[in-house]
Amino acid sequence: MHYVLIYQVADDYLERRGLFREKHLKLAWNYAERGELILGGAVGEPIDRAHLVFNVDSKAAVEAFVQADPYVQNGLIKSHQIMPWHTVVGDLAANPTR
Repeated sequence: MHYVLIYQVADDYLERRGLFREKHLKLAWNYAERGELILGGAVGEPIDRAHLVFNVDSKAAVEAFVQADPYVQNGLIKSHQIMPWHTVVGDLAANPTR
């Protein structure tokens, strides 16, 4: 099942993320190497959020990522939302439908 994690970033996110970016990226790449995180990155111009796409069995796996994320732990994320994504088109779709 796919899930989309949406972070709303703090107003000073760009100024402060350098302090925590290495640990955040290490966490994200660990999930990616296990095949659980498909894509992730900041969104907007100027950046005001980030989207991360997971391929996991449950929402709990995404919540575990959120709880372990240094950006969350250090206040760079104002809020987050986790939504199931019912993918039907594309090579990676969970439920390909034609």
